[in-house]
Amino acid sequence: MGITGYFQLQWKCLVVVALRLLFLVPAGVPARSGDSYLKDNITVRQGDSAVLKCNVDNKVSRVAWLNRTTILFTGNEKWSLDPRVVLLNTAVTEYSIKILNVNLYDEGPYVCSILTNKKPDSTKVHLIVQVPARIVNISTDVSVNEGSNVSLVCLAIGRPEPTILWKFRSSKENRIITEGEYVEMTGITKDMSGSYDCITSNDISPPDVRTVQVTVNYPPVISRAQSTGTAVGQKGVLWCEASAVPLADFHWYKGERRLLNGFNGVKIENKGKQSMLTFFNVSEEDYGNYTCVAMNTLGITNAIIILYGPGAIHDMNNAALSPTSSFLLLTLVLTLSVLSKF
Repeated sequence: MGITGYFQLQWKCLVVVALRLLFLVPAGVPARSGDSYLKDNITVRQGDSAVLKCNVDNKVSRVAWLNRTTILFTGNEKWSLDPRVVLLNTAVTEYSIKILNVNLYDEGPYVCSILTNKKPDSTKVHLIVQVPARIVNISTDVSVNEGSNVSLVCLAIGRPEPTILWKFRSSKENRIITEGEYVEMTGITKDMSGSYDCITSNDISPPDVRTVQVTVNYPPVISRAQSTGTAVGQKGVLWCEASAVPLADFHWYKGERRLLNGFNGVKIENKGKQSMLTFFNVSEEDYGNYTCVAMNTLGITNAIIILYGPGAIHDMNNAALSPTSSFLLLTLVLTLSVLSKF
């Protein structure tokens, strides 16, 4: 720093000291909104504009705006280098400033210092900046096996301090499950698979919502196995439906023989969690027990389904009963036990 710069710095320091002495402005004003010396609180939302008003009269000889240790304006002369701070030309009895695009750094005490007939006075204002609640970090989508433990986290910021709620959404229900940043699930089941919404709010703006998708993998469970009675020469369809994540692969067997699509006039059609075995022209040889096998990477299950003739006796579940049915059922169970090991 040269000699000229040194004297300029000393001169500015002297001006600041003189202004403080002139207007009796304290050197460091606390930034707490509840202190008794504050005349007004002004609350604005981050990004909005704030107008700080100061009433004066024709007896005022000197006036200035200060923020903590910074002089913003003295009279019409701007001292602040911040382009967002402007002096409003509203009325001769008002000496007000406007702060554009308010941010958190603008929060704190402001003082309008007035000298009237050599008597100092001041208007003190505390600017409070509110920040809309916003989610800044959240867990990614999760895929786990049934029985695992799952932890979800959602972090949010805002002023006032935002609240966080977790909502669970699935095809069966929609409900709030907990309040706070964390969700802890132990021994998760397939019924807990779905969308988990993190909702944060502090009433400054509409809630901020982010979603975590939780996928629970589980082995196949056959939910539908429909036996069918069909006359010779007619079309017959056997149905098999299995819930599973990932989706199950289906195989059809008659006895130990696996049925292939298009072989011996049968069609196998798999759509999502359903499988159909279609006979376009049922013959006497087609009657009997069929096994639907559903499997994925987590397990295997099966169900016995019967194609029977119009005169066969069947129970309430449409399972045909015959003198040989118990023997055939036992054979198929033993066969599938061997198959499931591969």
